[in-house]
Amino acid sequence: MNNVLKSTFIVAALAPSMVFAQAVSGEKEITISGQGASDNDLDTTDFSLTGSYGHYINDRGQVGIRQTLSISDREGESTDFDGATVGYYDHHFGRSDLRPFVGANIGFNYGDRTEETFSAGPEAGLKYYVLDKTFVQGMVQYQFLFEDGGDVDDNYDDGVLYYSVGMGFNF
Repeated sequence: MNNVLKSTFIVAALAPSMVFAQAVSGEKEITISGQGASDNDLDTTDFSLTGSYGHYINDRGQVGIRQTLSISDREGESTDFDGATVGYYDHHFGRSDLRPFVGANIGFNYGDRTEETFSAGPEAGLKYYVLDKTFVQGMVQYQFLFEDGGDVDDNYDDGVLYYSVGMGFNF
């Protein structure tokens, strides 16, 4: 885990040497990603879907909201629903089809199997534009969980690492 955080900070340190993104201030963006898993008998099935809506506040900076819904269905048990809603800021780099970004997020986790708690942390990823306004995206997020401001220092090392791959559109 320390290697992931170190890599994120190295990318952030080298990023200013890259050419800035060609996104236009005021442009909007939506993304969607999902994942699922089942055991070999299909008795246990987990599925999650994440969507985001972002707005470029300048040529490089984007603010937005990201919503995740997770469904867990286990044989003999009720279906559980969990969610997470986070606000984020991402800073984009590059002018080519491959555009890295680094950012931060803060939000709230809730649901049937999730203890209701706040979350926050850094994120980094890559967008690869397959068309002028259409891209595939890979992202990694580190989120630490806390119930109030006093928990932030204590819980920073006890976070969760999330990976996602999806697609998005600018408009």
